[in-house]
Amino acid sequence: MPAGGFSSVPPAGVEFEAKITPIVIISCIMAATGGLMFGYDIGVSGGVTSMPDFLEKFFPAVYHRTRNPGTEGNYCKYDNQGLQLFTSSLYLAGLTATFFASYTTRKLGRRLTMLIAGFFFIAGVVLNAAAQDLAMLIIGRILLGCGVGFANQAVPLFLSEIAPTRIRGGLNILFQLNVTIGILFANLVNYGTAKIKGGWGWRLSLGLAGIPALLLTVGALLVVDSPNSLIERGRHEQGKAVLRKIRGTDNIDPEFLELVEASRLAKQVKHPFRNLLQRRNRPQLVIAIALQIFQQCTGINAIMFYAPVLFDTLGFGNDAALYSAVITGAVNVLSTVISIYSVDKVGRRVLLLEAGVQMFFSQVIIAIILGLKVKDHSDDLHKGFATFVVVMVCTFVSAFAWSWGPLGWLIPSETFPLETRSAGQSVTVCVNLLFTFVIAQAFLSMLCHFKYGIFLFFSGWVVVMSIFTLFLIPETKNIPIEEMTERVWKQHWFWKRFMNDEYDGEEVTKGGFEKKNGHANVFDPTSQL
Repeated sequence: MPAGGFSSVPPAGVEFEAKITPIVIISCIMAATGGLMFGYDIGVSGGVTSMPDFLEKFFPAVYHRTRNPGTEGNYCKYDNQGLQLFTSSLYLAGLTATFFASYTTRKLGRRLTMLIAGFFFIAGVVLNAAAQDLAMLIIGRILLGCGVGFANQAVPLFLSEIAPTRIRGGLNILFQLNVTIGILFANLVNYGTAKIKGGWGWRLSLGLAGIPALLLTVGALLVVDSPNSLIERGRHEQGKAVLRKIRGTDNIDPEFLELVEASRLAKQVKHPFRNLLQRRNRPQLVIAIALQIFQQCTGINAIMFYAPVLFDTLGFGNDAALYSAVITGAVNVLSTVISIYSVDKVGRRVLLLEAGVQMFFSQVIIAIILGLKVKDHSDDLHKGFATFVVVMVCTFVSAFAWSWGPLGWLIPSETFPLETRSAGQSVTVCVNLLFTFVIAQAFLSMLCHFKYGIFLFFSGWVVVMSIFTLFLIPETKNIPIEEMTERVWKQHWFWKRFMNDEYDGEEVTKGGFEKKNGHANVFDPTSQL
């Protein structure tokens, strides 16, 4: 296996030559359809669980409570563990699948992992659309969850690796943009299918998930694998050819040599998960885990749950679900587009900090108004208050959509070195899905007990995550992934203490370096990652 020497690698701060080629744009759009499928799965579950025919068939107790509103208060009528399991089972399955996806991403490549995700999605869609009982429904959701686990593992890595450095953030956020488009599409589909007579509208809603599933599968067949992945698997010539093709230039030797060197160091680590726990990888690991926890604790689920009620109060009547889906969904999509434009210009930290202020004040205002005006068995929101609350809902959604939504995925995918990137992305997805599962399984029960106070609960978390961002999340815009250690972690006021020259990894004696007295005597393996 050829290996490039360190003398051939450009010094920190040199940006590799790269054009924004059509193949990069097309590949990223096709890969990002994994986000479209994820978004559709999120949006469709909320819609079908409010359809009377669906509830009557699978959750008769909830159906009875919604038909007799006097039996339960406004906050508790959907409090049912089985109903929550229908939603949350997807995330639990995704959590489990992520461990297998880490292996396939590393050994089979990003492209084949996306293809596996597509097959899982298609199988899950078929079972859900044809479900005859709750068990069949849950199994279908579990298969969809496996697809989510594989897609969320491979797609952010693929996008980060194939994109030129200067637009890496924007192209990576295509994944999150497609998530928001998928949610909007699902809500619009649910509105239409809810009007279908005969009790089969929910089957059409679940079955139309086959469209993004097919798009992802076909996309995975058409795209090229990333040069990082090909080189990591020893296909150097193929990796070089792909790199030349996606960069649109023949001057790719400096970037190719750096990828080869990073891959050589990565192969010296036989146990990436064990290596992930070592001191020099702690900053990336801590930030990746924290971002996933904080993303789920912003309270976006609480806002989305309340949207139909608030719009109904404005006088939209039976069309409340459509108007709330269109307005909040459109704000979600447009704000994510803003993030694509701004993330590589203003940076990650500015977006996160600004959004923290915006989300905090909007949630506190919503909590105060609902606390004063909406009770268990009555709501007294006048149009003036309701309009103001709707503005606050859109304010919150927009802040989340250009910050914690996309950046929760982008920052981890671009900060882990190649030797731990698959393992790091696996942990990122696992933590995200774990806390998504917890929130999905507990949210309706929390809403029943906390009532309007749930907004204050989440706003408290927003304060915590903003303080964390201010002090502990460094800026990573326009920095090549392989130079993060030198230019980011070793310069940070806190994390630099973890970036000493000691190599606490596995001892390598063939084709690499030897440890002597705890130090690497040939080169510092972290200096070019």
